[in-house]
Amino acid sequence: MKFLVTNDDGIDAEGLQALTEAAAGLGEIVCVAPVEAHSGCSHRVTTDQPLRVVQRAPDRWAVEGTPADCVRVGLARIVPEADWILSGLNQGGNLGADVHISGTVAAVREGVLHGKPGIALSQYRKRGQDFVWHWAIRWMTPLLADLVKRPWQPGTYWNVNLPHLPSGEPEPRVVVCPLDNNPLPLSFREQDGAYHYDGKYHQRVRRPGSDVDVCFSGHIAVSQISVY
Repeated sequence: MKFLVTNDDGIDAEGLQALTEAAAGLGEIVCVAPVEAHSGCSHRVTTDQPLRVVQRAPDRWAVEGTPADCVRVGLARIVPEADWILSGLNQGGNLGADVHISGTVAAVREGVLHGKPGIALSQYRKRGQDFVWHWAIRWMTPLLADLVKRPWQPGTYWNVNLPHLPSGEPEPRVVVCPLDNNPLPLSFREQDGAYHYDGKYHQRVRRPGSDVDVCFSGHIAVSQISVY
């Protein structure tokens, strides 16, 4: 198989390297990723100005655009024969309502619109703690192998969120679960004549059995999402 791999943290992000390593045994990897981070850009695309693309290696392209731009350019010009779109590994969770905001998820959604199956992957992080990329690679490797073997339902994609576990905790279970449909907290403080968002992601509502609840409980949340 051939994979178009992208992200929204930028082509030099450690999470992209982790995802590339986890998927390496499944087939050919072609990275088409943004030059800069575009976290929270959702499904924005560029149609009113040129997109500069630089080839950094035989299988690595940097695009001065959004994650969705990367998939569009990738499928149109660089790797039209891609079998799958992989996006991530995002530095932070993309749970519940986050999927509507996330550039990571939008990249995979763009692929689905063009008839390509995809998987968006994110690493939830607890406040004040570092990412442990080698754990993420260990968890993603068998999970990716499993998901790409499953029959694809056109119009759908997988959204995966890895938990952030302290050292010594048991290995997480993979739990297929629905998205939490609760909105992000509405909380703003007023300062210097402007409003600053201060909602606490870690204290968001957790519907039992949903992706937020599963990931916050220390397990790998896997949700199948329809674009229609």
